[in-house]
Formats: sequence, structure tokens, C-alpha cells
Amino acid sequence: MQKIAVLTSGGDAPGMNAAVRAAVRRAAYHGIQMYGVYHGYEGLMYGDIQEMTLGSVGDIIHRGGTILYSARSEEFKTEAGQQKAIDQLNRRGIEGLIVIGGDGSFRGAQKISEKGIRTIGVPGTIDNDIPCTDFTIGFDTALNTVVDAIDKIRDTATSHERTYIIEVMGRDAGDIALWAGLAAGAESILIPEAENDIEDIVERLESGHRRGKKHTIIIVAEGVGSAGYYADEIKRLTGLETRVTVLGHIQRGGSPTAFDRMLASRMGAAAVDLLIECKRDRMVGIRNNVIVDVDFQEALSQKHHLDLSIYQLARTLSI
Repeated sequence: MQKIAVLTSGGDAPGMNAAVRAAVRRAAYHGIQMYGVYHGYEGLMYGDIQEMTLGSVGDIIHRGGTILYSARSEEFKTEAGQQKAIDQLNRRGIEGLIVIGGDGSFRGAQKISEKGIRTIGVPGTIDNDIPCTDFTIGFDTALNTVVDAIDKIRDTATSHERTYIIEVMGRDAGDIALWAGLAAGAESILIPEAENDIEDIVERLESGHRRGKKHTIIIVAEGVGSAGYYADEIKRLTGLETRVTVLGHIQRGGSPTAFDRMLASRMGAAAVDLLIECKRDRMVGIRNNVIVDVDFQEALSQKHHLDLSIYQLARTLSI
């Protein structure tokens, strides 16, 4: 293999730059030319591709976002769009492609692989919702951002003796809400993977008030609905004054944590190694702190499973 390309796709995640850096430098170490594809699959179809050198990735390991930018593309979902992408790679003699992103990005990579270009996926999403890997790039940074925000909100909640309902990202997965809720000592955590009984939430809230508790923090994963809905229901049932905070895209930004930099560096380098070994149609993952690789089909056919023992632990500690 002489030429490899790398792209980032879907939502940005802290650590994507570290993964790009690792891939470019690992390729250079093995004497392989590396190309960066800008603006995801949209850029791939229209030839927004440039050669990358060691200097191209200097001083980016600490930066959030992605220097390759990202974009969503409806055209790429078509056969014609996929063929455009293949033609761009073939025109440059690029034999392998590394795709850093989530499940939608991996499905695109799978289509590229079916048409003859070896592809390897690197899981980059703050949602941590990709099967066959314990962690995805960006999750740890987003988690720390959320915990920091909750800590600050708790100061105000305490000062004003109020109930705060905080909505966090995660799409259809509750990982951010659960881990952040446990780490920040939230009284209730609402996630898609567990039953969310408003009566139970109210009972826990009122029980705390009977003990003299002056404030409450409730974390809502976006996959179960809006924080505003739960705020209205709690006020209707209890009469307690509530405040809503939707953290939004602040969770995607910022300098990646040391954990995400390490994870991204290991995964980016591993992706190059897999291509050198002539592997294709596979995803890099981490299990029990060991880098692994699994078939795209195996990964995409499974559902993400959240560890509900953590949920039970959070409930017992927040009585």
C-alpha cells in the first residue's frame, strides 16, 4: 500500500485531530503517502483532497473539532454519489481510506469498501453509542465538560434552593447522562435505556425535601425528551420552582482530555496498521484497554448496550 486517505464525518468530537495526527504520522513512519479529505464524504465526491505531511498535523493534538472539517451529504447516500467518491480515490491512486466518525459514517465506509477501496473505521462520537468498543473518541471530554457544568449549576441551585433540570446530548444513548449524573451526584437520571417514571422522580425529590434538602439536580438525556417537559410536570405535581438548562453543543467542543488523546492516538495508528496488513471493512475499537478490530457488519448489526449496573449504582447513591 502506497497511498492512504483519512476523513472525518458526522458530528465533530474532541480527539478527532489527535486521531488524524496519529494516522498521518504512522503512515509517514512506514513510508506511505497520506491524503486528507476535507468536508467528509461531500469533499470526497468533489475532490477536496490534499496530501498531508508531518507538518500538516503539527500542533493539533490538543485542539478540539477537526482540521479536516465535517459535513453531512445526502448525495453520497446514492449509488452515483458513491461512485463519484470512488473515482476521486482511483484517480489519485489511493488504495485505502480511514473514516473517523459514528455509525452513519461507518455505513458510508462500508459502501466504499464494497466498491473496492479498503476502508477502516475509527469510532469518533461523544455519544459513546458504537457497539463493539468500550469507548469512542470524544466521550470522555464531553463527559468532563458536562460534569464541570453540573458542578457550576449546583452552586446556583444551592444558593437559590431550587430544582435544576439539565438536558444533555447523546442522541438515543444515555451514556453521557448516566456517567455525568453519577459523577456529579445528581438526584435523578433519565435515560432511554431505563424506565423513567415521573411519579418516582417526584417521590425522590419530595423525600429529599422532607429530609431538609434544599436543592435537586435532575439529568435528562435528550433521547427521552426535553428537559422542559419534565420541568413542567414536576412543577405541576409538586408546585416546586424549577429551572432548565440545555447544555447543547458546548458538549462537543474544547480541548480533548488526556484519555481521549491517548485513545485517539492508539486508534488512529491502529487503523493504518490494519490497512498495511491488507485488512478492510473493519472498525477499530478498545475492549478492556486492548485495541481490537471487528468487522463493520458485526458492529453495525448490533445494538449499543449501556451498563445498567451503573444506573442502579447511581440510584442507590442518590437516595
